Amino acid sequence: MTFQSKLFAALLLAIFAFSCTPKTPKTVTEPVTQTPTPPTPPPTDLSPCKKFQDLPYQEKDDTENQYVIYRDMLKNDEIEEAFKRWKTVYEKAPAADGQRNTVYLDGIYFYEVFISQTQDSTKINEYIDEIFKLYDETERCYPGAENYAGARKGFDLFYKYPNRSSKEETFELLRTAAEKGGDDMPYFIMNPFGALLVDMHYEEKITDEEAKKYVQMLNDALKKQTEECKGSDCDLYKEIKGYLPERLEYFERVKGFYDCAYFTEKYYPEYQASPGDCDNVLTVLSRLKFGGCTEANSPEYNEIYQKYQTDCRVAQNPCYDLLRDANYTEALDCFKTKAADETDPEKKAKYTMLVAKIYYAHLKNFSQARRYALEAADLKGGWGEPYLLIGRMYASSGPLCGSGRGWNSQVVVWTALDMWYKAKSIDPSSAAEANKFINQYSQYMPSKEDIFIRSLKVGDTYFVPCWIQRSTKIRASDG
Repeated sequence: MTFQSKLFAALLLAIFAFSCTPKTPKTVTEPVTQTPTPPTPPPTDLSPCKKFQDLPYQEKDDTENQYVIYRDMLKNDEIEEAFKRWKTVYEKAPAADGQRNTVYLDGIYFYEVFISQTQDSTKINEYIDEIFKLYDETERCYPGAENYAGARKGFDLFYKYPNRSSKEETFELLRTAAEKGGDDMPYFIMNPFGALLVDMHYEEKITDEEAKKYVQMLNDALKKQTEECKGSDCDLYKEIKGYLPERLEYFERVKGFYDCAYFTEKYYPEYQASPGDCDNVLTVLSRLKFGGCTEANSPEYNEIYQKYQTDCRVAQNPCYDLLRDANYTEALDCFKTKAADETDPEKKAKYTMLVAKIYYAHLKNFSQARRYALEAADLKGGWGEPYLLIGRMYASSGPLCGSGRGWNSQVVVWTALDMWYKAKSIDPSSAAEANKFINQYSQYMPSKEDIFIRSLKVGDTYFVPCWIQRSTKIRASDG
């Protein structure tokens, strides 16, 4: 791996880490009697921009020395002196030897460091201008690196400088990089491209067919690169897998987007884990039905359908059959009407809770799901189930509110724990499930170090933004 690649990987570590181990070239031993191989001629496809070899002899020698010196200083974190020497190289031979874009990418790194060291908005904007100027020069001077530079621009605009570009412009940069890369698309665009893909579809700026094409492209690239990764490189894909698949679950709400096989692979194990839970039976049956499964084409659907009919069907209540058949709008209206007409508080609470579950499990509308879960809790005191559900919504919001494993994704666990502790405090029958979730998710909270570097303290109050919009207590995963 080049030094520049290591610098870039270090810069991205808060979101995900990356390293690349070059393969050891094969050694070819020639017989001594063979005619010596003539020296390899210099490459002819060098960068058209100014290079070392374009300089007069003495100036060429001096500039190459400055290049070596500033790169050594960079390794030792001597930023200011290294930058002075970098500027000399950049002015005289920005394309270096004509085969690598190192000088341009080093410049981007310098300006990112400077941004981190100042609060002066004028200077920050000047540095950002320089960064994007260097990206443009990289594209112009190294046509072969065009896709990489475009991908880096899209990444930076999504995570670092979102106010410098519209969502549509950033999406186009990432889409272009994804299409050019295919299965080998740059790893670092997978999460932001997936996030914007969801947003663009939700805002009806791309069609279902376009979205399906890019979801398949992302899944294929993630599968291929995960299978081919080696050693510590594979840690990177754990980060992506912690975000991208859950973010793309959004498309489960789009009729016909995913097929029966997708829903069966994902949800049938949930049925197997709890076949005696009728709420679970109905949820899984409805998911498979929505995916196009029938008794004729899916033995799994047939099995669950028979279980529902035998043990779980509520006679004389069409709302349940509407939900079974994945008619979610009609089921919502039906259960809302049932709740409004019901005079028994416990039954009213049950119907309201079913509305919350439809919004959560099938429509992925967390805000509405929380609203109805809280209504159900008000209708039936001492009931832990609504808080268990809200906790699950908060805990699963990491990909929605952050990158999947970074700070913004971790802090949602605090609000989830608040709900689970409340559930078991008011309803002892909820304790076992609440404790299961607490033990499962506590490991994903921020560490003491992460909390400390943000000038925060364990026990302090913290406001969690995103759709959650709640104050909570800071907790550390390591005690």
